[in-house]
Amino acid sequence: MQDETTVQAVQEGEVVAGSDEQQSAQDGASAAQVELEQVKGERDQLLDRLARLQAEFDNARKREAKERQDARDYTVSSTVEPFLGVMDNFQLALKSGGSAEQLRSGVELILKQMEDVLRGLNVVPVESVGEQFDPRVHEALGSVETKEFPDHQVLEEIRRGYKIREKLLRPALVKIASNHAVVND
Repeated sequence: MQDETTVQAVQEGEVVAGSDEQQSAQDGASAAQVELEQVKGERDQLLDRLARLQAEFDNARKREAKERQDARDYTVSSTVEPFLGVMDNFQLALKSGGSAEQLRSGVELILKQMEDVLRGLNVVPVESVGEQFDPRVHEALGSVETKEFPDHQVLEEIRRGYKIREKLLRPALVKIASNHAVVND
């Protein structure tokens, strides 16, 4: 019987020992399962954070595009608005039944109004007549033979040129003096 008890004890010991190994394996699997769940939770948090950051970025990009369009619209409207009065005056001039001299006087007033609007936008005319020809701001359309004026002096402005601050918007179209006596000296 003792042999049976020993056998039984040995078997129980093995069972107990086997139980410890199983417990260890279960504890390891359980720890791995907990760690896996923790990593999945962190992944889900990071994916959520990424989605939120993408949404914030898209919203910021859309907001910036809208602000840029609003700024463009404001710039256009603030630029066009002063010209509306000029257009109104042209329409009134066309409706008027005055003489040619009255019409001319009205157009001169409208031109002055237009020049004031341009000056308010920092657009100024390029000085031409009487100035020395400057290819940076003048475009010569022809020359006039003369001995009265120095060579390359602007004699006539065909189309006015304009600058905005120091930037040239368009060159002035001019005729210049050609004085061979000055050139040959």
